Amino acid sequence: MTHTVTLPLWLFALILLFAAVTALSHFLLPSVRWFFRRRFEKAVDRLNVRLKRPIQPFKLARRHDMIQRLIYDPEVSREIALYAEKNKVPDNVAFQKAREYAREIVPSFSAFAYFSFAMRLAKVVAESVYRIRTAAQNDGVFAAIPENSTPVFVMNHRSNMDYVLVTYLASKTSTLSYAVGEWARVWPLSALIRMWGAYFIRRRSRGSLYRKVLSRYVQMATNGGDTQAFYPEGGLSLTGKLQPPKVGLLSYLVDGFDPEGARDIVFVPVAINYDRVLEDRVLMAAHERGDRRFGARISVVVAFIVRKFWRRLRGHDTRFGTAAVAFGEPISLRSYGKVENVDALSQLLMARIEAVMPVLGVPLVATVLRGQGPLTAPALEQAVQVLASTLPAKSVVIDMSEIAMEVTAACMHMAQHGLIELRNGVWHIMAGQEIATQFYANSIAHYLPEGPHGIDAATANDLSAPAGS
Repeated sequence: MTHTVTLPLWLFALILLFAAVTALSHFLLPSVRWFFRRRFEKAVDRLNVRLKRPIQPFKLARRHDMIQRLIYDPEVSREIALYAEKNKVPDNVAFQKAREYAREIVPSFSAFAYFSFAMRLAKVVAESVYRIRTAAQNDGVFAAIPENSTPVFVMNHRSNMDYVLVTYLASKTSTLSYAVGEWARVWPLSALIRMWGAYFIRRRSRGSLYRKVLSRYVQMATNGGDTQAFYPEGGLSLTGKLQPPKVGLLSYLVDGFDPEGARDIVFVPVAINYDRVLEDRVLMAAHERGDRRFGARISVVVAFIVRKFWRRLRGHDTRFGTAAVAFGEPISLRSYGKVENVDALSQLLMARIEAVMPVLGVPLVATVLRGQGPLTAPALEQAVQVLASTLPAKSVVIDMSEIAMEVTAACMHMAQHGLIELRNGVWHIMAGQEIATQFYANSIAHYLPEGPHGIDAATANDLSAPAGS
């Protein structure tokens, strides 16, 4: 026992390495993890004090635990067995497929990444690109939602800036979990989006196993009080008008709702409108082709943001007018009663989004010029004022007491965007920009009866028919 043992230096170094790893994994790392976990829990407790809707335990669960809970869910297990039988594969192969779907869907939320980085980034980006305006009723609508309910924001989809804008506006009240399409599944954006609590969905997947895993995750998150946000249109509007809703995610929420349960689901219609949609040319080109293939790359988006920041640092006003958000009248799923027809519920939600759509300067000017032709600046101001007075007052975002300034600013933004031009004191729509101008007018077209201040039905529907029809 006391004899000297001679070892090669490489073997001695290997033994020391194994000993160090063992000590690290069994003694040091658990203590470090416990220390940081305690600090994290205290930070979340302090954060929850200032949030109107505190972060729920479901959202703070470890990603691995959520994946395990999801794939061992009884409904998912039954679907795994059906998948194995239908596709004539072993159960373990079907189980592995469900695990892949779960890993693809389940986010890895980080409160630190969300509040220390995502919120600040969203604020800087949103305020660098737009002047932000919110409807007067927004705070009251959100405050009225009972604490034992799960809010679900149901939004129209005008731009990819919608994500940034609503996340920024909701940062003082709660965290949001978005359903994000496959466009964002690129590194490093995908990792950041997962840390911010969003989950990826396959828009074109028709497999029953995938749909079951996705539906059960959405239902678990909602039942756990995790505030949700989704776009019933299923994608960006190519025409500027609200598109017919898809009922996929909505049907998952309805199917998983227990009217006798402790937690209600409250749908909050959210209407978003812009003086300028950043992707407008891309969207109109896709509509003209009759497809939804968007040519914009993530590198183009990043380069655009960097240029805007650089110009802002140099003292230039880089904003593209106003972006506005308005909350509509919520719908309690418990008060709604048994949902016999999900399509009817989705149509009601879209109608409530339409009812509070913000009316901005650019859509007003576009509507008047499309309906009445070239106008001098004073005539345009008067026509915009008359048109705005016929619309719901709570939806008109512009300052009616400063109508001249508002119209001038809208015209300047449209001229910089290449939509209109001033010739001999008269504002004209530029040649070839009729469809682009209609794109903006369409955002408020549902408010307008056919008449001298509006646009006729045929014109309003110019962008609604597929290309080549």
